[in-house]
Amino acid sequence: MNPERQAESDPRVRAAVMSRREALAVGTLALPNLLLRSVFTLGLLYALLGLVLIAVVEAGYATPELAVLIGVAVAIAQFVFGPWIMDLSLRWLYRMRWVEADELPGHLCDFVQYVCEGQRIRFPDFGVIDDGAPQAFTYGHHPNNARIVISRGLMDILQPAELEAVVAHELGHVRNWDMALMTVAQLVPLLLYYVYRVGIRVSRATDKKGRGVAIAVAVGAYVVYIVSEYIVLWFSRTREYFADRFAGSVTGNPNALVTALVKIAYGLAAQEQQEASEAEAKKDKKAKQRELAGVGPLGALNIFDRHSSVNMVVCAGGGGTGSSGAACPDLELVKGAMQWDLWNPWAGFYELNSTHPLIAKRINYLSDQAAAMGQEALVLFDRVKPESYWDEFLADVFVWLLPVLGFLAGVAICVGGLATQAVSPAVLGLALILGGAGYLIKTFFAYRSGIFPNLTVAALMGHVKVSPVRPVPATLAGTIIGKGVPGLIWSEDFVMRDSTGILFLDYRQPLAIWNFLFGLIRAGQYQGRQVRVTGWFRRAPVPYMEIYQIETLDDGRKRTCYAWHARIATAAILIAAGIALSGWLATT
Repeated sequence: MNPERQAESDPRVRAAVMSRREALAVGTLALPNLLLRSVFTLGLLYALLGLVLIAVVEAGYATPELAVLIGVAVAIAQFVFGPWIMDLSLRWLYRMRWVEADELPGHLCDFVQYVCEGQRIRFPDFGVIDDGAPQAFTYGHHPNNARIVISRGLMDILQPAELEAVVAHELGHVRNWDMALMTVAQLVPLLLYYVYRVGIRVSRATDKKGRGVAIAVAVGAYVVYIVSEYIVLWFSRTREYFADRFAGSVTGNPNALVTALVKIAYGLAAQEQQEASEAEAKKDKKAKQRELAGVGPLGALNIFDRHSSVNMVVCAGGGGTGSSGAACPDLELVKGAMQWDLWNPWAGFYELNSTHPLIAKRINYLSDQAAAMGQEALVLFDRVKPESYWDEFLADVFVWLLPVLGFLAGVAICVGGLATQAVSPAVLGLALILGGAGYLIKTFFAYRSGIFPNLTVAALMGHVKVSPVRPVPATLAGTIIGKGVPGLIWSEDFVMRDSTGILFLDYRQPLAIWNFLFGLIRAGQYQGRQVRVTGWFRRAPVPYMEIYQIETLDDGRKRTCYAWHARIATAAILIAAGIALSGWLATT
C-alpha cells in the first residue's frame, strides 16, 4: 500500500478529510473585499514611497517639486505608452495577428458579448498568436481599451466551456481595472529603485560627509524597494483570485476553469471518450478534423493548426466528463500534480516571489465556489501528507548555496589565518578551491547522470521530491507543438505533447548568444515533429524539463545541450585557479 493510501486508512485522517469536505460545502474560503484591499495596498505602497521621497528632499538631493514631478512623469509615461509598446512588440516579435469579433469561434464571440453587455464594458480587441503552446493574457489602459491575446494552442487544447472560462478570467482582470491598478502599483518599486540608483551615483561624487548621507538614503530606498516588490506581488496574487472568482460567476461553472488550469498549468490532458468503432472513426475523420480545427473564419485564417488539433492528447485511464461539460483529466493524476504545490516547501518559496498563486490553491478556491453554487466540486484534494518534506528542502537549499558557502568559508579561513599569522599567504587560493568544489558538488547533484527512464508527463507530475536542484532524470517521447514563449521568433525553448499531456522544455546552452541563434534559426525546424527528449524534470514552480539531448525521430538527428558540461568545466577552472594561486604565493 502506498503511503498516501496507508495514511488515509487512519480514522483520524478520514475524520480530517470529512471535515475538509464539510468546510468546503459551506464556503469557508471567502475572499477579502477587493476594494478595501486595493485601497489599503496602494495606500501602503505610496506611503512607503512618500517616506523615501521625503528623505531625499530632507537630504537636499531634490526639491519637493522635482520629487513629485519625477513620480508623475514616470506614472504617465508608464500608463500611456506601455500598451502601445506591447502592441508593436506582439505584432513584430510574437507572430500575433488582430482578429475581428466575428472571426472568433461563434460560442466564444457570443459569450464575450454577453459578459461585456452585462458588465457594461466595451468588447475587447482580440489578438491570436499563431503558436501551439497555450497562452492567454490581457493588457490595456482601462476596461474600455482592453486587449485580450490568446494562442492557437489554447484553442486547440481546451473545450469550448474551458476556453470561455479562461477568457472570462481575463475579462475579470478587465472589469476589475487590474491593468490600471497594477500599473499604478508597479510604479512604486520603479521609483524606489530609481532613488536607490541616484543615491549610489551621488555617493561617488561627493565629499566624505555627504557620501555617508547618500549611502544611507540609497540603502533605505533599496530596502523599501524590496518590501514594495513583495507587496506588489501579493497584490497581484490577490487579484488573480478575484479574476478566477469572476470567471466562475459569469460562466456559472467554476469547474470549467479548474479543468482549463489543469490542462494549461499542470499539462495534464483529458481523456476523450471513444464510443465510435474504427470504421465509423475512419468514415467521420474529415468531419472530426473540421470540428477540432474550428470551422469558420478562424479556420480560413489558418489560426488553428489542424495537425496539432487532431488526435487530442489523452490520459491513460480514468477521466470522464464532469459538471463542466468537458472531458476531464484523470482526477487521481490531478491530485498527484497538486501534491507538490501543497506539500513541498519550495512551492511556498516560489509563490512568495510570483505574481500568480499556486495552481492547487486556485483550484481549492474554485472548488469552494462550485460548492457554494450548489455544484459538485470537480477536484477535492483529500490526500494526507505522508511525511515532512522539509529535510529534502533544507538539503536542496544547502546544495543550492554550496558554492557561495564554500567561497565564504575559504575567505574566512584566509582572513582569520592571516590575521593571526597562523597560515602562509598561500592559503589565499583556498576560497577559489572551496568555491569551485562546492560548485562541482552542486552540478553533480543537479545534473544526475546515468539512467534516464522512459516516463510520461503525467508520471512526472506526480513527483513531490523535485525542485530546481533536485531533478528527476527522464526520457520523454512526443510532438513539439509550440515554442516556450508562444510566437516569439527567437524563443529557443519548446512545448512538447505526449500521450498524457504537455510539458515545457528548456533548451539551455552555456552562452546566451548560442541560445538566441538556435531559437532564431533552428528552433522552427522542430515544430510539429516527433522527438525523443532526454533530460532533467524540475519544478520552479512551473513544471519543466531541462533538455540534455533532443532527437528527431523521423531522421534520427540529435542535438545536445552542454550546460552541465560547462558547469563542470567552470568548477574545474576555479579549483585549478585556486591551486595555481596558492602555488604561486607559496613560491614568492
